[in-house]
Amino acid sequence: MRRYLELSILACLAYSLVVPLLSIAMTDLPSTLAVFLSNSVMFVTVGLVIAYRGLRVRPFLHHPQTPTLIAIGVLLTIGLLSYYRALALGPVSIVVPIYGLFIVVSSLIGMVALDEAVTARKLAAIGLSAVAIALMSI
Repeated sequence: MRRYLELSILACLAYSLVVPLLSIAMTDLPSTLAVFLSNSVMFVTVGLVIAYRGLRVRPFLHHPQTPTLIAIGVLLTIGLLSYYRALALGPVSIVVPIYGLFIVVSSLIGMVALDEAVTARKLAAIGLSAVAIALMSI
């Protein structure tokens, strides 16, 4: 199996456990605190991986793509704060499918802005995904 497929499956399995556990944890924790604590673990862990791999961060602080990564950080922050708050306020069975529309939107952006191949099969999959998400969130 290709390495990216193995990692994608691992990411899917790991992330699939996040929302149910998050829903349980936020029964008596504020959503903002949940974002902070869960992402603090991620931040520390990624720091340890960077150290283990012997990567140096400083040379990349002035890299041409650094502003893009900062913008991504802002978008991730907005997305996570909104997502966690939505999960704190609403049912997982509705919030997750609506959040899952990012797959449809990201795919369309990839085709339009990044000149990725547009095929009838991909368009059908995107359309069916949107329909499935709409049906799940009703």
